[in-house]
Amino acid sequence: MVDLVQVLNDMVGDIITAIPAILGAIIVIALGYIFGSVVGKAVNHLVERIGLEKSFDQSSVGRTFRSAGLDLSNVIGMFVKAFIIIISVIFAIEILNIGGTLGFYLQQIAGYLPRLLAGLLIIILGAILVDFLASFIGKMIRPMFPPEKVEIADMLKNLLFIGLIAFILLLALDTMLLSGSTVYPLILGFVIIGAGISLTDVLIRSIVEDHAEFKAVAGYAKFVLYSVFLIIGAGAIFATFPGVTSIVGNVSWAFAIALALMLVPVAYMLTKRMTKEMS
Repeated sequence: MVDLVQVLNDMVGDIITAIPAILGAIIVIALGYIFGSVVGKAVNHLVERIGLEKSFDQSSVGRTFRSAGLDLSNVIGMFVKAFIIIISVIFAIEILNIGGTLGFYLQQIAGYLPRLLAGLLIIILGAILVDFLASFIGKMIRPMFPPEKVEIADMLKNLLFIGLIAFILLLALDTMLLSGSTVYPLILGFVIIGAGISLTDVLIRSIVEDHAEFKAVAGYAKFVLYSVFLIIGAGAIFATFPGVTSIVGNVSWAFAIALALMLVPVAYMLTKRMTKEMS
């Protein structure tokens, strides 16, 4: 009984001793929230007034933001506010100076929050920069192609955009300590699929424009190429899963055999039509 009373007395004493630190931490977080809100709104209005948002809304990334109910000024203001609040939370944890396991995890969380914010900021600002860079290079290379081949310039721009976005995602994930043997193949697989679809559309369109006789099989050729890139992308995505990889390999062989069988009547029809046109 005496021990229990002593434990309660010690607990009450610890709480009373910690009250100034708790009050100080609450005040720091409250001031950080108020200051962050004020500065975030100020930055929001500043971005709106300098006219940066109007030009951003004309880009593909800006249109994506608008469709999601966001705009550039709100996003930048939100990040400024979040940054200030995170700094105040870190200071508050330092003021509390909690020991033991709980203190260790709080320190880890406080140390990770800036990384999380930096990763998200890299994704958003990187997407804006990538969209600008891809559009700029696309306009530079467009005059290099004749008017009837302008879609090749668009394809190159899209491929550049896909590659740079993949780089930005990898950089952001590395910053947030979320990269690894699973994430890299996932991004690589989606890059292969996206680049393959873009390449297929331009390639089939260009062939049909130069050789009208292939128009009848253009849909089949597009289906074949889409499927090939999808299978290659799926193989890259599941490269770290040996069991799934073997399944994807078996599906690929079955798909290749099926396409070969389907190609026989198509080749016969195309040969017959070309022979008829030549005679």
